[in-house]
Amino acid sequence: MADTVVGDTVGLGVIGGGLMGREIASAVARWIHLDDLGVTPRLVHVCDVNPEVLRWYERLSPTPTLSTDYSELLADARVDAVYCAVPHHLHEQVYLDVLRAGKHLLAEKPFGIDLGAAQAVVAEVDARPEQLVRISSEFPFSPGGQAVWKWIADSSYGRLVEVRASFLHSSDLDPNKPINWKRQAQFNGLYGCMGDLGMHALHLPLRVGWFPSTVFALLSNVFSERPDGQGGVTACDTWDNAVLACALADGTPLIVETKRVAPGETNTWSIEIDGTDGSIAYSTKQPKTLRSLAYSPGLPQAWSSLDLGSVAAYPGITGAIFETGFSDWLQQMLAAYLDELAHGAAGMRQSFTCVTPAEALDAHRIYTAALESQATRSAVTL
Repeated sequence: MADTVVGDTVGLGVIGGGLMGREIASAVARWIHLDDLGVTPRLVHVCDVNPEVLRWYERLSPTPTLSTDYSELLADARVDAVYCAVPHHLHEQVYLDVLRAGKHLLAEKPFGIDLGAAQAVVAEVDARPEQLVRISSEFPFSPGGQAVWKWIADSSYGRLVEVRASFLHSSDLDPNKPINWKRQAQFNGLYGCMGDLGMHALHLPLRVGWFPSTVFALLSNVFSERPDGQGGVTACDTWDNAVLACALADGTPLIVETKRVAPGETNTWSIEIDGTDGSIAYSTKQPKTLRSLAYSPGLPQAWSSLDLGSVAAYPGITGAIFETGFSDWLQQMLAAYLDELAHGAAGMRQSFTCVTPAEALDAHRIYTAALESQATRSAVTL
């Protein structure tokens, strides 16, 4: 990409105005929270097929253009970049249309319902190097995630012993929860929980180059049917939980867990890296706590804990003694995308970028191998 691809103001469009669309709109509305980045987003157009969803955006001032047909958004000359949050089966067509309209794209994972869809989108991305395409993954932009990233970059672990990464929640533990599109393969895809949650767990490992050479999967469909919301029941045909026992090229274990039925968990993102010289661990379950261990042969082994405050990739008005949360991490992610869009990767205020299409495609290869492993009850070579 060119070093600078947009001006100091980016016209932002949102396709899919639900939960995540509102989060993006909120991050834009409080952009003044951040120190001056030399780039400012303006939410100019929001599209959702449900007019009731769009009513929320009428609260914004100025109110963006609201439409139910995304072709209207793509035809809007004010829109420079599009954030897109739609069900997985729509990813391929919508993402291709966004790119062919000449817009930059911040896409939701998994970047296609399956490997074939992801490959089609990545081929279009590769043909348009002047357009910036990145994929959403908020949790590594937390203070703990950033601390782990910097620790890895410093190679403080010596020889790698094991890596464990997970994303867990328990919202599906209730068998009476009505079904939604994420629990139906025709909309979510055969990956099940891996497609929806896997990129969170894989962002940091893939960024470091820890791509597995083999995958052995243990996938479970805890609830095979759910209420249909109309008094009956319907098939719930996606994987609820996935445990992937992977090995890196040198044999180092990489354990990746994504679960929708993890009792007691509420969107818990965690990563632990163990090495012969040092280890580090962080979990959003204790969002202020970073655990680390430095080891010298013959000396005692002891984990230590450090309280984290509001120390972010992109500084803002919040004092370092205060805590951060998901909405802050999402704003940090959006800041990284816009920073790269405005200044190019070499000119960014910091070096940690959003997920790249190549990393998303690698994640698809892992999920696809996991499905094969589950079907054959064997390890699959990548």
